[in-house]
Amino acid sequence: MADRINMAYSSTNVTYGRGEGIVVGTGMNTEVGKIATMLNNADETDTPLKENLNHLGKILTIMILAIWVIVFVVGMFTKQGTEPMNALLIDMFLVAVSLAVAAIPEGLPAIVTIILALGTQTMAKHKAIVRKLPAVETLGATDIICSDKTGTLTQNRMTVEKIFYRGSLHDDNDEIEENNPALLSMVLANDTKIENGGDLLEEHKRVQEVPFDSERKLMSTVNKYGDKFFVAVKGAPDEVLKRVTSVKINDEITPITAQQRQDILQTNQDMAKKALRVLGLAYKVIDKTYDDSSTDNVEQDLIFAGLAGMIDPERPEAKAAVAEAHSAGIRTVMITGDHQVTAQAIAERIGILEPGHDERVLTAAQLDQLSDDYFKKHVADYNVYARVSPEHKVRIVKAWQANDKIVVMTGDGVNDAPSLKQADIGIGMGITGTEVSKGAADMVLADDNFATIVEAVKQGRKVFSNIQKAILYLMSCNVGEVLTVFMMTMLGWDILAPVQLLWINLVTDTLPAIALGVEPVEDGIMKCKPRGKKSNFFSGGVASSIIYQGILEGVLVLGAYQFGLHVGLHIDNPALQHGDALTMAFLTLGLIQLFHAINSKYLHQSIFRKHTFSNKWFNGAIIISALVMSAVELPFMTRFFDITELNGAQWAAVLIAGLCMILIVEIVKFFERIAGKR
Repeated sequence: MADRINMAYSSTNVTYGRGEGIVVGTGMNTEVGKIATMLNNADETDTPLKENLNHLGKILTIMILAIWVIVFVVGMFTKQGTEPMNALLIDMFLVAVSLAVAAIPEGLPAIVTIILALGTQTMAKHKAIVRKLPAVETLGATDIICSDKTGTLTQNRMTVEKIFYRGSLHDDNDEIEENNPALLSMVLANDTKIENGGDLLEEHKRVQEVPFDSERKLMSTVNKYGDKFFVAVKGAPDEVLKRVTSVKINDEITPITAQQRQDILQTNQDMAKKALRVLGLAYKVIDKTYDDSSTDNVEQDLIFAGLAGMIDPERPEAKAAVAEAHSAGIRTVMITGDHQVTAQAIAERIGILEPGHDERVLTAAQLDQLSDDYFKKHVADYNVYARVSPEHKVRIVKAWQANDKIVVMTGDGVNDAPSLKQADIGIGMGITGTEVSKGAADMVLADDNFATIVEAVKQGRKVFSNIQKAILYLMSCNVGEVLTVFMMTMLGWDILAPVQLLWINLVTDTLPAIALGVEPVEDGIMKCKPRGKKSNFFSGGVASSIIYQGILEGVLVLGAYQFGLHVGLHIDNPALQHGDALTMAFLTLGLIQLFHAINSKYLHQSIFRKHTFSNKWFNGAIIISALVMSAVELPFMTRFFDITELNGAQWAAVLIAGLCMILIVEIVKFFERIAGKR
C-alpha cells in the first residue's frame, strides 16, 4: 500500500493542489474501515498469569475436596466411641472444614494483585505506564519484541552524518572550515530554528526565498553576504545538478565536466546504499537580489557545493538494549514502513542484523507472496520487515504466536491498533502515539524508547519470580499444615483446634507473603532464557520444592509434638503434658513458617549471601509476624487458644525446629545447584 501513487485515503488530508477522483470504497470498505474491522476482530488471548491462576485453582479444588473427605472419614473411624456421635460429627466436621481452609492460600489473589500493583509503580518510575495489570507479569515471559523503527529504535531526528565536497567524503567528526560553501548552503537554505546559536543566520539575513516544491524538488534562499548576496540551493541531487554549471577547485571556479557529474552521481548512489538520504547543495554569489522569486532567475548557473547525507540515527542506548534482550533469549524484530535499505542499515547498526545478511529482510511485497503455512514455519528466518501495512503486522504477530511465542508489539499510529491488540503485550508510544493506539495498548512508553521495553521485561521477570516465591511459601506452608493434621488424625493423636489453624493462617499468610512480592531483582535475571509459554508458577522446580518442604515442615512439627509429650514440667500429669505437646506443635507450626519465609527468598540460591536481608519490608514483616504469633503465650491469650505456657527448654525446641527448616532446605538447594551444573 505504501507504494501506491493513484489513491487518496479516507481520514487523510490533501495539503496541496486540487484534483478529481472516483470513490471506490466507503465506510468499512475503506482502508481505515479495514483497520477498524481488524481491531474488532482481534483475538483476545488470556495472559499467562490468568492461565496459571486458573490452573492453580483447579488443582487446589481437587486436592482440598480429597483431603476433606479423607480426614473426615478417617477421623470418624479412629475416634469412634471416644465421645457421642453427634459431638464427634460436629468436631470432625469443624476439623475437616478448618483443614480445607488451611489448605487454601486465601491471601494469594490479594497478594498477586498487590505484587502486580507494586510492579506497575516500579515500571512507571522507568517511564513504562501499565494500563492493564496482568501485563506486568506477561512482560516477563516475552520471547519476541516486534518494534517500530522511527522514534523507538531511532531518535526521530534527521541528522547529517556524511558531507561530500571538493571531491572527498567527510563524516560528522571531521572538522569543516567555517566558510565552506557546502556548510553555508546547508545552514542558509534551511528553516530549522537553532535554540542556542544561529550566528550565521544573524550575519546573513534572508532577503528572498523560493519555497520547496514537490515538482522542482528544490528550495532556494537569497541571503546577505557582505555587500553582495549568497544564493543557497538544496534539493534532490539530480535536480540540483541540472542547474549546476560550475565547480570550485582550489579556490578557482571552473566549468563542470561530464566526468565530474558522473562522479557526483556515483557518490550519491554510494551514500544512498548506506541508507543515507542525500541532499544536493549548490550556490552562487550575486551583486543584487532579483526583482521576483522566479526559479528561472534564482536557480540557474549554480556552483556545485556538495552532498549532505542524512539519517535518523539510532538511539544511543538502543544497541545496548538489543544486546541485553539477546542475552536474555529475547529476539528483536524490526517492523517499519521505511524502505528496505534504510531498515537494513539501522538494523545492522543496532545489532538486530549482522552486516550483509539481507536475506533476513523481508518486504511487504515479498510477504504477500508467502502462504500462511509457509510463513508460520519460516517466520524465524526474518529479523526485519520493510514497507509493511497494518495487515502485515497482524500477520507477523499471529505467525510468532502460532509458534507458542509471547509477542510484544509496539506502535504509535491508528493503523497499528489491530496489531497492538493482537499481540500478547501491545505497547503504545506516549509522545508520538495516537489516542487510538494508546487505547489498544496494554502499556504506554512515556519516552518512546526501546530501552524502556527491555527494562520493563526485566521488571516483569522480577514480578513473576516474586509471585513464584510467594506461591512456594504459601503452598509449602499449607502442605505442612495439611500433613500435620492428617498424620495426627491417622495416628489418633490430639489434633490442633480449628481456631489455632486459622490463627496461623492469619498471621503467616499475609505480611511475609506480601513482603516476598517486593524482593529486588535478582542478579543475572536477564541472563536467563524466556521461561516459555507453557510454563507456570510450578515450573522450575517449584512444584517439587513445595512437596518436600511441606513434608519437612510437617515432620518437624510432629517431632516437636512428640518432644512435648516426653519432655516438660508435667510428665506425671498426662492431661497437662498433652496440652504442652499441642502448644509446642501449634507454636512450631506457626513460627517454622516464618523461618521458611527466609528460605523462600531464593528458589535455588543460598540465603547465606550479602543481600539476603536488604529488603527492609521483609525484615519488618517477619519481626511483626513473629511477635504476633508468640503473643498467644500471654496469660490472657492462652485461655482463648486453649494452650499452656511453655518453659525455656520447650521454647528452645520450637526455635531449633525452625533453624532445622532453614539448614535442611539449604542442604537440598546445595545439591540441586550441583545437579543443575552437571
